[in-house]
This record gives sequence, structure tokens and C-alpha cells, in this order.
Amino acid sequence: MQLGELLAGVATEAGDACDPAAASREISVVAYDSRRVMPRALFVAIRGERADGNLFVADALARGAVAIVSAQPRPAAGVPAGVAWVRVAEPRQALARIAANFYGRPSGALELVGITGTNGKTTTSFLMDSILRAAGHATGLFGTILYRTPKSEVPATHTTPESLELQKFFAQVRTEGGTHVTMEASSHALALDRVWGCRFAAAIFTNLTRDHLDFHKTMEAYGAAKRRLFQGTGAGAPRVGVVNQDDPWSAQLQGLAHRNLTYGLSPGAQVTTRRFALSFTGLEFTVETPEGKLEVVSPLVGKINVYNILAAVAAAVGMGVSRAAIERGIRDCTSVPGRFERVDCGQPFLVIVDYAHTDDALRNLLETARELNKSGRLITLFGCGGERDRTKRPLMGEAAGTLSELVVLSSDNPRGEDPLNIINDALVGLQRTGAEYLVEPDRAKAVRLAIERARPGDIVLLAGKGHETYQVLRDKTIDYDDREEARRVLKALGYPR
Repeated sequence: MQLGELLAGVATEAGDACDPAAASREISVVAYDSRRVMPRALFVAIRGERADGNLFVADALARGAVAIVSAQPRPAAGVPAGVAWVRVAEPRQALARIAANFYGRPSGALELVGITGTNGKTTTSFLMDSILRAAGHATGLFGTILYRTPKSEVPATHTTPESLELQKFFAQVRTEGGTHVTMEASSHALALDRVWGCRFAAAIFTNLTRDHLDFHKTMEAYGAAKRRLFQGTGAGAPRVGVVNQDDPWSAQLQGLAHRNLTYGLSPGAQVTTRRFALSFTGLEFTVETPEGKLEVVSPLVGKINVYNILAAVAAAVGMGVSRAAIERGIRDCTSVPGRFERVDCGQPFLVIVDYAHTDDALRNLLETARELNKSGRLITLFGCGGERDRTKRPLMGEAAGTLSELVVLSSDNPRGEDPLNIINDALVGLQRTGAEYLVEPDRAKAVRLAIERARPGDIVLLAGKGHETYQVLRDKTIDYDDREEARRVLKALGYPR
């Protein structure tokens, strides 16, 4: 593809557009990581969280790059005369446009559903994808757990991939006959323009609670990142905007899409339910929508999943999906990996694995467990991520201690931090509650401690890791899965008996 074609729609700085000779240059590779540069490559220098791509221009040139896109002016020396240098104000937006052009603008052939919010994105995305498949569509699904196209799937590396990888996945979905894509749009991805230039058929907002303040710094900036999905990411506002009326932040998102729908349990929500019953076997309730009533039967459990289901229903209604397909899709979504996932080896108590890793998510998890089991004790194991928002750690400790009879405080992904320092941050909130607690930094040993203390009728909650099959330590990443570790402990204790 010619360089000029790749730069279509890219806003260049005045006087830095390509001359005709450079515009006709053939480009075979687009890269933002210099290690992936090959001859005839276009290298886009973007700032990452840990490194500035401009520091790797020389490496890209040495590997054969023939064009550079950067926010910086062309250096006076060090860049061969035959190399095109294109200066842009927003390199990440430029990368997104270039990536879309390189893969033939695949998102234009797809109906995109974007889901943003602190909690509930993954479950809502699984529900939405199931509804779209029940409606007969070939789909793609991208989020925290996996990236799935109509014919393949791979484990996810980021909640929302970088724009170059995202457009490649879109192109794969299109090639495989897909027509619809449901994706989690993380606040990082929105702030970093990974979905720039993508027009969404529907945008869903779940909720906004404290998280990622290490990146966004303030709740206002965090909320503003979510708002970008509803404002339109350089391609116009979504056709349908769906917001959780029960969340205070939703007021800032209403009225931005071409059609706006609210959901929730409070009076006035357009997609709502009057009554629902909670049990370990699932949920059954009637949903009222602007298009009429529909009946929900779902194997998912807990009040939080009532919200997730209402969100998916609202988006599906807004997109014109039939009532029958919505009902069937919800019924067919039997589970979501690492979201209130049961580990059952025949033991007389429940073991639940969940991804809850914020204070709000942990509180929702514990309240769900308490609603489902009012007589037994709650034993909660959790940790906090290293090199991430420290302000939520004492809040997580307070949530666990307030709602549990016993807390086992351990590690999550400590990364480069000392696990004991992370634990001490969480202890500040936990000790305020006066709850009984144990401390064990070794996650596997902590799982054993929690399960060994369970009595018949109790619930053991293993929170934070969810679907993850690894643990990130200071100097390495190891294989680790709460679900497998729980099974190992239960087997060692003689279950099934």
C-alpha cells in the first residue's frame, strides 16, 4: 500500500504532508514497536506508559523503516534523505487511522458494540455476544478474557488491544464472515485513542467506581475517558447510547448518542424490572422495555447480574434485536470464566472464584454471596495488585472486613512491589472493621488456609484473580489459577468423599 493511502484522514502538522514522491512509496509493514520493523515499514512513534517511541527511531531505521510518523520535527541529522518524515499532533490517533487504512477500514463493515465502566464489562459483553449469536449473526468478542473471531480465539493480552492489533482483529472478523463485534472499551484504551476512528452502533456504560487512579489521577479524568465512547471516537456518536441510570456518573453520558436508553432498578429507567428472586440456580424476572416486556431466565446469579442483563437487553433493544433472540441469548449464556465461578468437588461448602479487584466489585461480590446464603459464614481471600492504584487498597480491606466473618489477606499480582507493603496498605482498612483475619502472602498457601477453615454451609470467596492463569511477581510470571489451586486443596482434603 502506498504511504499516501495509509495517511488518508490523518491530521498532519502544517507543512508536513508528504510530497508526491514520498506519498507513492510502497509500505509493506506498519509498526509502533521498533522490534517489529522490517524493510519497507512505516514506524509510528507513540509514547507508551514506560517508553517513548521517538527514542527508538534509530533502531527502526536500522531495521529498514522508510517512513516515520512522529509528533516531533524531523531531526537535523541521523535520518537518511530517502526516509519520509510525517509530523502529526496526535500520534496515537494517527496510528489508529493508519491501522484502519492498512487493513481496509474493516470496522466500517461491522456493527460495533462498545462496553465501558469499572465493573461488569466482561459479563455484559458475554451476554451481548450471546444475544447477537442467537439472532443469527457471526460475531467477534474482544475483552479481558479473550479475543474471539467467528472461527478462532486467543487469550487476551489487554482488555482493549492497541489500535494496530484491534484493526487486524476486525479484519479477521470481516474475512471470516462476521458482521458484529462486542468489545470492552477500557478507560486506558479510550484515553489512549486505541478505538479512534471506530463508529459504534451501541455504547454501554455499566458504572464508575474508584479504580485506575494511578493512570487517570482523578475520578473526573477517569469519568471523562468513559465519556469519550459516547461522544464518538473521531467517527461520530454511537447510534444507541445505553447508561445505568442508578449510577450518578450516567448523567454526564445521557443525550450524547443518536438514541439514548437508560436501564436500572430505580423509577424512570426505560429498561427495568420490578421484581427478581435471587438463588444459586440463577435469575428469573420480567424486563420492561420501550418495545414491550420480555422474560429473562438466566443461570447467572446475583443482583449485579440483574444490572448486566438489563444493560445487554437495552443495547439489543436499541439495535432492533428481536425479543425471542434476546431471551434465547440470555438463557444460552451459562457462565463467564472467573465471574462468580463455582469450584465443586463435592464439598459441603461453596467455593467461589471471582475477578473482583476493586472495593466496589468486592462489596458487590460479598453482598451477592450474603443474599444467597444468609446462614453460613463468608470467608474471603483477596489481595491487591502491585504498581496500581494504592488508594483502593484500604477500601478493599474495609469492604472485606465489614461483610466477612473471616478474611485471608494475600497477594494478587504484586509485580515490582513488596507483597508485604501491599498487604499493609489493605490492612489499614481491614483493621478498622475488627474482623478476624489471617495474613499469608503466598497465594497458594492462602487458598489452603481459607478452604481448611470452611465449615458445612459456608462460602469461601477467592477474589481478585478470576479467570487469570498466571501471577505476576517482581522478576517473573508464574503459572497460577485460583480455580485449579482450590481443586488441588479440595482433593488433598479428600473430596469427593
